[in-house]
Amino acid sequence: MERLRRKDEEAGVVDVPLTDVQKAAIAEARSLCEARTAERRILLQSALASAFDPGAREALEAECRRDIARLTDDRDRKIERVRRGES
Repeated sequence: MERLRRKDEEAGVVDVPLTDVQKAAIAEARSLCEARTAERRILLQSALASAFDPGAREALEAECRRDIARLTDDRDRKIERVRRGES
């Protein structure tokens, strides 16, 4: 760890601790993403229960994966903005 810290210092990377407000905003972003991901998975299970065609099932699963990836990307962007102090 010390070697990594020295390498960061040489590269000019400054480690700034997060404020309580930032920590709360990050926790909120993560919580919201988890809730929306769970909701999306429940909707997928409901849709799969009525879809019997393998092609339709695969399309539903692919759509769900895209939605979850989008939610995760949104969460990561929000967290990065909070860390930079933009929001």
